Formats: sequence, C-alpha cells, structure tokens
Amino acid sequence: MIRKVSLLMVGALLGAAVAVTLSPTRIVFGSSANAAASDTYRQLQLFGDVFERVRSDYVEVPEDTKLVESAINGMLTALDPHSSYMSPKSFRDMQVQTRGEFGGLGIEVTMEDGVVKVVAPIDGTPAHKAGILANDLITHLDGEQVRGLTLAQAVEKMRGPVNTDLTLTVIRKGASEPLKITITRDIIRIRSVRNRIEDDDTGYIRITQFNEQTFDGLREAVDEITEKVGEDKLKGFVIDLRNNPGGLLDQAIAVSDSFLDRGEIVSTRGRNAEETRRYNARSGDLAKGKPVIVLINGGSASASEIVAGALQDHRRATVLGTRSFGKGSVQTIIPLGSNGAIRLTTARYYTPAGRSIQAKGIDPDIEILQEVPDELKGRTETKGEAGLRGHLTSEEGEDKEAVAASQAYVPPDPKDDAQLSYALELLRGLQQNSAFPPDPNAGIPN
Repeated sequence: MIRKVSLLMVGALLGAAVAVTLSPTRIVFGSSANAAASDTYRQLQLFGDVFERVRSDYVEVPEDTKLVESAINGMLTALDPHSSYMSPKSFRDMQVQTRGEFGGLGIEVTMEDGVVKVVAPIDGTPAHKAGILANDLITHLDGEQVRGLTLAQAVEKMRGPVNTDLTLTVIRKGASEPLKITITRDIIRIRSVRNRIEDDDTGYIRITQFNEQTFDGLREAVDEITEKVGEDKLKGFVIDLRNNPGGLLDQAIAVSDSFLDRGEIVSTRGRNAEETRRYNARSGDLAKGKPVIVLINGGSASASEIVAGALQDHRRATVLGTRSFGKGSVQTIIPLGSNGAIRLTTARYYTPAGRSIQAKGIDPDIEILQEVPDELKGRTETKGEAGLRGHLTSEEGEDKEAVAASQAYVPPDPKDDAQLSYALELLRGLQQNSAFPPDPNAGIPN
C-alpha cells in the first residue's frame, strides 16, 4: 500500500508534465494502446520501487520533496540542454529576470559535463567587470563542487544577498591551473539596450539580451539617435547582437518587426503540424529605410538568431561577424501551480526562408574575424549548440562546418573592434562589399 501512495504522490507532481493520471489500482492514459500503457506503468512502478528503497535504506533520511524534484529534473535534462525543472523559488527568479532586474553575478550559463559553462557575461555586471569570459568552466562555488548539482541549483547558489562575495573556481582554456575569481553580488539591472553615436553620423545600438524592456529600449534608442544626428545626416544603424544569449520570443519578434514593413518574421513548429505558428511583420520601419548592419558572433543565440535570420532573409540588413551559436529551439514555461514550473523544449523555430538553424547557426553575409590578444588565443571560440551534449540535432544533418568553433570575442575597446570598424566603413562608403547594401529583390517574396 505504501508503494501505491508513493506513486500517487509522484503522479500528482508529474501529471502536468507527462499527461498521466494515476489511480490506486490502475493507470489511465489518453491512448488506447494497452500494451504501451502497461509498459509505462511498469516503468513507473520501477521508479516507485527505487524511490521507496532510497527513502527506507539511504544512509541519511532524505527529503521526499528533493527526491521527487531531482527525479523530475533528471527526466527533463535528459531530453536536451535547455529543458529543466524550476522549483517555486527558481520560477520566481526567472520571472524577475525576464522583467530585467534580479540579484546575482550577471552571467548567462549552461551545464556541460557536470560543470557550469559560461555562455557570456552580461555587459556592465560584476561578472563582466571581474573578467569572466565566454567558455569559462565553473567547477566550484565558494569551494563547493558544482558537479552533482543541476543547472538550476548552481544558478541559485550564484545568486544571493547584495554586497556578499562569491568565489568561483574557473577552468579557462590555455590557463595552466584553475583560476579563483571573487565577485561581489549586486542587483543586476539589465539595461538590455545601449546606444551611442559614432563620429556624428552613424547610430550604434547594442542589445545585450531580450527581456520585457528590449523593444521599448530599441525604439527609444532609434528615436534618440535620429533626433541628435538628424535624419538627413544619419548614415544608418549598427545593431550589435554579439554575445547576446537570447531571451523572450515576443521581444525578438518585436525587434525584427521594427525594421520590416511586411512578411514573415519567424515560424515555430512543434511535434504536430497543427502546432505550427507564424509571426508576421506589421507596417512601419523605425529606421525609415536607413541601412542596417547586424553584428553577430559565436555567442549570439536564440532570440538574437531570430532577429539576424529575419533581417537577413528579407535582405533588410547585412549580417556581419562570425557564425552564431545555433540554438534553434523554443522553450515553453509550463507552471505547475505551487510546485514551480518546467521549462520544456516544445518547438523548433525557422527563419522566413524556412531555415532551421538548430545546431547550425546563422552564417554572416560578411565574415570578419577579430584580432585576439596573445593571452586569449584559443580561448575565445565556441562550438555553440552543436558542442552541447544531448542537443537536438539539426534536421538537415550536421556537417563539419556546423560543429566547428566560431569566434566569440569582442574587444573591450571599440577602437580595436574590427567587426564594428568594418561595419561603420561600409555605412560611410569607405569600404565596398557585394553583400552591402543587400538587394531587396534577392530576398524571399513578401
């Protein structure tokens, strides 16, 4: 009888995730495949057996809630690197982050081979100022091993009260021994859009991530630049999406729509054909037809790739830099009431021309490599999504180019930024390239 109660408890927690209803005597599935239902029941019975054995025989009395949460998270993380379980606290933290303000260090991370891997530090945050780099591997937090923790657990440990210190043990490619970097936690206010005027005639707009403030920030930046420079004098805009790890889908659509008058922006396709959704642009171009160059690199992922792919396919912008990260999947947040939520990969997204960039990335129209300082050579490249264990494979297959490393380095001093310099010279007519300006007639039909 104890086992049946345990299965009921697990079923209540897992029900929203696996669409299974448990009763004391049988398991009821939506499918009429009795054999499949019976096999699934045996597997759940196996889980119940293991669960009870751990509860009764483990060397210390375990906490039931943690056991079940760990089981759920194990199921989800086994699917792909981006699916996971969020405890109620983690779910609240995620909601705060998407609003653009949270407490912590200021790094975007993923889990790889049991340790935390840095996707990119967020501009202007304590992690960025402390010198954390993309591709750094974090093995210890205040001396405690990361191995054995889930990504959500590691992130929770990195967050904490403002003005408290956290020491990271970092393995960096090329370094002879692990680095110990102490960072003081702060309120991370994500100003996702920054702008400046280059040489009195060109607008530079940097989007660091896609949160709820991104579109409003972009609109304000375009209006401010246009007003200060003057529409007649303005040469165009550089939209910098380098090392932007992504964020909210609706914000990526809104940013793309800002520069398009019509046509498809992106489509998402789930397991079933009826789940396909298409998002189209509305009339109105914030830049009023001014030339646009989009900068990407190996750290540009997800929402960044939606924007770059849409503007590239419609020939509205020239994409410059190095191949992007290649995260072409959509995660849906599914609340579980008081039990938190799950982040589940539910669809792949496709550019307007029908390209899935999952584990492939966006190839720039113009490839420009940065000059990397000697002390960082060999440490500024990433294999992107194709390098993550358990990633969804590309539907078109993955060739050697797709899994080759892509540069993700941006010099701290704009004067040393070869990609930005080339973009500005193109906009001012000091450089010539067949990819700029793009031919709108060569894009997809609208």
